[in-house]
Amino acid sequence: MSREPAGGELPIASHDDVVRVRQLARSLAAAAGMSLVDQTKIVTAASELARNTLVYGGGGTARVERVERPSPRAGARAGVRIVFSDDGPGIPDVDQALAEGWTSGGGLGLGLPGARRLVDEFDLDTEPGRGTTVTVTKWCR
Repeated sequence: MSREPAGGELPIASHDDVVRVRQLARSLAAAAGMSLVDQTKIVTAASELARNTLVYGGGGTARVERVERPSPRAGARAGVRIVFSDDGPGIPDVDQALAEGWTSGGGLGLGLPGARRLVDEFDLDTEPGRGTTVTVTKWCR
């Protein structure tokens, strides 16, 4: 009997933690039945957002979980949701941070707009001095 991987909350305090977030995202996406393309999309978004949490937020957490929602034609629809949270400085200019082509340098070159394009649902909650929470969800097709 195979056991489905459990989600959970992971610390993001080092580059090794970024790798662990990627690995958990991939295993939950595969267990949910995502195609390889969609697995790659959620893992790439997770990598970028975990790295942002580490570099710009000073570290934080990622809560990775399998989710389901009702679907009128197919019963329940499975997906993966990841919530990245930090207590860092926050994002002073959200419009700029979400603008295509803007980069603060160093990462995969995707930034927040790239991560947003890779997932089905994207929510950004930030305020200067209060930290940042980014929630992303990718649904099985």
